[in-house]
Amino acid sequence: MASHGMLSVCYAPFDYIEREARIVLVGITPGLSQANTAIAAASNAMNSGADLKTALMIAKNTASFSGAMRNNLVAMLDSIGVAQFLAVQSSRELFENHSTGIHFTSALRYPVFKSLKNYNGTPNMPGEQLLAKMVQTHLAEEARMLPNALWIPLGPKADQALSYLPQCSVINPNHILSGLPHPSGANAERIAVFLGRKAASAASSKTKPAPLLAAHTRLKRQICELFSETAYDHPNRPTLQ
Repeated sequence: MASHGMLSVCYAPFDYIEREARIVLVGITPGLSQANTAIAAASNAMNSGADLKTALMIAKNTASFSGAMRNNLVAMLDSIGVAQFLAVQSSRELFENHSTGIHFTSALRYPVFKSLKNYNGTPNMPGEQLLAKMVQTHLAEEARMLPNALWIPLGPKADQALSYLPQCSVINPNHILSGLPHPSGANAERIAVFLGRKAASAASSKTKPAPLLAAHTRLKRQICELFSETAYDHPNRPTLQ
């Protein structure tokens, strides 16, 4: 689709936008594995008679945060109360069954590669014209379509991209819930501390457990408060301890 220097952008069917979503999960960019999964899912759906919109929806739900990342992401979302607020037993159902309560996206909607390898957030998006334009167009478009949703960036790179949008007046800064670690397997220790599976005292110094534990408490409280403000209610609403 586009290229600049060592960076290249390729198409994969991640176009579908769930306009009724209450929560938006924002990664960095789809990787090669997710792109291949999306292409296969869309192709299979269309070969089975699905129209384009349905095929794009199936591709997005099948491929978003697929692979090992999904288990980590499901555990973290459940731990801060997302499943209960969206009236499902586990956040895994949001991936396996089409749910209008959640929208999956990335700061960079289409797969970006650096030197033909998955882009991991370096160089920074705001400093690269090609990447900054993707944030200002594709991500901003989604924000305009979902003005009341809560946005959960996965890791600091996605957070950095989202932080640009309030400056453009296309997203309420109070609706950005920062602090969830990226679900990558490379983040295993940070995720374990965030989930309380590993004691802070046993974590390595580079993990910095205190901000992770504070983020978990803050995210759970923010979700409770913001859903209350938007009059969302469900008999299984968790209470803060």
